[in-house]
Amino acid sequence: MANRHHEPYSPEFRRQMVELVRAGRTPEELSREFEPSSQAIRNWVAQAERDEGHRNDGLTTVERDELSRLRHENRQLKLEREILSKAAAWFARETIPPKDSDS
Repeated sequence: MANRHHEPYSPEFRRQMVELVRAGRTPEELSREFEPSSQAIRNWVAQAERDEGHRNDGLTTVERDELSRLRHENRQLKLEREILSKAAAWFARETIPPKDSDS
């Protein structure tokens, strides 16, 4: 089976495909002429419509970018919290003298 992974298409290429669809070309025609699948082209058109405020059935590109950034930040903060918690436990063991069993 052929490797289907390729570099992402540039924003300019995507815009051009969206404009061609808006000018009357079908995603299937463009898929045959260029490389992306017709479904990818339909997705780009839908995303452009969301970004322009013509659709509200999903996140805009700005919202997607913010969500991605916040998820990354959340993962980083959880990792830092875990490290700090382990460090605090270690320091607590090292600085509190053990209790005598004789008392």
